[in-house]
Amino acid sequence: MVKITTMARNPVLSAALFVLTATLFSVRLPAQIDMQQAITAAQAAKPSSPSSLVNATGMKPGEGPTMVPPHFAQLKLAQGFLLSLNVLDDPDFTGAFRVDEAGNIQLPELGSIHVAGSTVTDAREEITKDLLQKGILKDPQVELNVVEYTAPQVTVLGAVASPGVYPMLAPEGLGNVLALAGDTTILAGDRIDVTAPGDSSKAQAVHYSKGMDTKLLNSVIIQPGDTVNVQRAGIVYVLGGVNRPGGYVMQESGNLSVLQAIAVAGGTGVTASIKSVYIMHRNQDNTTAWFEVPYKKMTEGKVADVQVHTNDVVFVPTSRLKNTLVNTQSILAATASASIYAGVIY
Repeated sequence: MVKITTMARNPVLSAALFVLTATLFSVRLPAQIDMQQAITAAQAAKPSSPSSLVNATGMKPGEGPTMVPPHFAQLKLAQGFLLSLNVLDDPDFTGAFRVDEAGNIQLPELGSIHVAGSTVTDAREEITKDLLQKGILKDPQVELNVVEYTAPQVTVLGAVASPGVYPMLAPEGLGNVLALAGDTTILAGDRIDVTAPGDSSKAQAVHYSKGMDTKLLNSVIIQPGDTVNVQRAGIVYVLGGVNRPGGYVMQESGNLSVLQAIAVAGGTGVTASIKSVYIMHRNQDNTTAWFEVPYKKMTEGKVADVQVHTNDVVFVPTSRLKNTLVNTQSILAATASASIYAGVIY
């Protein structure tokens, strides 16, 4: 108190104190006002009560950051979706509306509006147009959002690593859809069937080959709800005088010739008769037919190679003479081994 009295008696000090005080207030007051404005704005932005609606990520508003799935803007509305509608200056249209089994939403004054198969943008434009045409509002400001949705799915079957059902919000290229299922396996054939939902009798056949250009494959657009079936490659059976008889997959382009079939079976064996081989083909009426082809001339390039078909049997006959010689050699070898064995024993 003594110091203040002393300063008040000194005119110079009093004037300096007044200027300093005014300067401090002029600096701090706007900062305090700005902070107060920020607090007020934050309180105003905070919802007064938690909403009962759940957003597309399954969180209620204010629970955390919303992660929007890729292609969400292209999501087609469907049965069961819950839409949040807000029309400026007309609270009668504000609320949540469920898409019914017919793909419609029921709005006050506007009645039934079909939205299934449309994007949110398309549905918003349709509601705006109806408000204008019916003279309800002169300049309607419509806000429409998806609150709940069931992700559309695509079914991938056949010769893929992980066949199953996968979520797909928007149309995708065939290559990307196959990647969802781990891509094709070595059993994949040369055809992929794409079937639209509810139309299983009509399938779009897509030619496919391993190593196919991804851009070309993605040019085939798959719609949500489609079924993609990668057909398995055909099997050709190679029997008789070959080194590895068995069934072999018709890989690559799905074609296989007689020479190629015998090659994948390890080639002809030592007892094979290579003049001619036989093909057993099963006809559509379930009958079978046998064809003789000149194998030796084909290997010499004198005759064109012959294509085989799914489930064909290529039979390479064996020579009796070669069988006899091989059997004789086996007997002689066995006799020699027995003689050596007897000499050691005795």
